[in-house]
This record gives sequence, structure tokens and C-alpha cells, in this order.
Amino acid sequence: MTDNEERPEDAITSGEINATILPGHSGAKPLADSQNRNAFTELMSSPRKAKPKSTTKAPQPTSKSIPTLPPNSPYTGRNGLGAYLASPSKFPGVIYHSDEFVAIYDGFPKSSVHVLLLPTDTHKTLLHPFDALEDPHFLAYVRSEVRKVKVLVASELRRLYGKYSAAEQARLHAMTADPPPDALPAGRDWEKEVLAGIHSGPSMNHLHVHVLSVDRHSSCMKHRKHYNSFATPFLVDLEDFPLARDDVRRDPGGQGYLRKDLVCWRCGRNFGTQFAALKDHLATEYDAWKRE
Repeated sequence: MTDNEERPEDAITSGEINATILPGHSGAKPLADSQNRNAFTELMSSPRKAKPKSTTKAPQPTSKSIPTLPPNSPYTGRNGLGAYLASPSKFPGVIYHSDEFVAIYDGFPKSSVHVLLLPTDTHKTLLHPFDALEDPHFLAYVRSEVRKVKVLVASELRRLYGKYSAAEQARLHAMTADPPPDALPAGRDWEKEVLAGIHSGPSMNHLHVHVLSVDRHSSCMKHRKHYNSFATPFLVDLEDFPLARDDVRRDPGGQGYLRKDLVCWRCGRNFGTQFAALKDHLATEYDAWKRE
């Protein structure tokens, strides 16, 4: 078995590991759309203090702009995320980048909004996350950036679903009221609808943090292990680090997280191994969730 072949403990398939499709161009409509501004494009276009080597606008993925990596590239297979660290300005699907971090769209999103945050620290990026996040200074540094990404994801959720959400209606009404109110209602707390964590058994070699909406609603959610990698302790909340030495999540294979029964994240219904039934159910839950 080569390093790029699918392993039993992988949360993704060999096709995803070896994909030439880049983040933001997986078949789903990319969030960064020049005709439909969102929280990420607003961030890129808003005036802010310039940072060295930092992009000012999120690249727009198109079929013509997707580069093809040469066969001898060091960034194929499990090293694919390394390409975004080496040359972030060359790739579509990059939301923003700085000297310290690169934020990209997950190429195979497992929720309606799914972002990866990649630290650029060369001393940490190829370590297992359990080891990298043992460093308290580095952990604090990553947590601070993740909080920024969570705000962006929450803003995007409000843009996508605010008009459907019952909790947002008073806020929406106030925004169009004449005369306007003295204070705008807070509306729904979308940051509570955002997960941020690390896979206990990462399939890609470069350190990355998943920041995604809780809905697990995506056409890329195709397998039991896809779902369980975001619905069991296989996904370790960033706030739980550093992990104790005897924390069972250090042994994801032994715990069998990816093989566990499929349990709805919202209502707790157990679907056993019936992924198709869960998938249909998730579509119903997604509709109810966005209307809360």
C-alpha cells in the first residue's frame, strides 16, 4: 500500500486524497462568487491595514484558472495542502492568506459552509496535531485565528439563511424599519452553529483546522466515515487541546469512531449503518435547522 492509498482509519476516500480538484471547485457552487458577495469577499474588499505578502482579494475559481500540478510535484496526494502553503496566491479557493495562516475552502465540504485553516509555521505544519498543539503558545496563536474564521463562517451563515430563520426576523424587520430603532436586535447567534476542530486521524499531512457549519449538509457527504468524522469524537474540538496523555481520542482506530452507528447530530436518531436513510433525514433536519 502506498502512502496515497486509502487506509482504514482515513476519513476521506482515495479519490479525495489524490484529487486534482482544488478547494472551491469540487462541483458545488463556490462561496466566493463575484456576482453574490459573501462574508469572505467582504472581508477581502474591506479597508484594513496591509500585511506583508497578504492577498487583498479572494481568488475566484474558474475552470481556466485551476492549475495542474506536474507529476513530480511534492504536493500531490496526502501532501496536497502543502501547495497552498507554498504558493497561496496561485490557487483559486484561497479565502485569505498571510505570513502566518492560509484559509481555504474545503475541496470536498461536509457542511454547507466548510473552511480549512492552515498554519504556515514550518516547525509545526508536518507534525501530528496532537503534538503540534502541545505547545501552549502555538495553541493560543491558532485559537485566536480560528475565532476570526468562525466569525466569517457565522456571517456567511447569516447571509445564506438569515431570511429563513425565525430568530432573525425581528432583526430583519428592524433593518428596514422607518424610522429605524435605536438598537438593532441581535438576531440568531450564528457562531453557535459553527464547529472548529481537528481530526484525530488526519488523512492529509499538513496541519489544518476544520471550521464548518453544524448542518453536515453537502453533496460531498457520501459515506459513513464522512459523516462520523464530523459527528463523533473523531473531530476533536480545538478548545479541548492540549489532550491528556490518557485521552481515548488519541486512539481513534481503537475507539472505532468511523465505524460507529450513524446518529443524527440534531435529533439523536440512530440509523445504524443505513447511510442513505441518514442522508435523506439530514436534508429534512437541514431545512428545519435553518428555519430555527
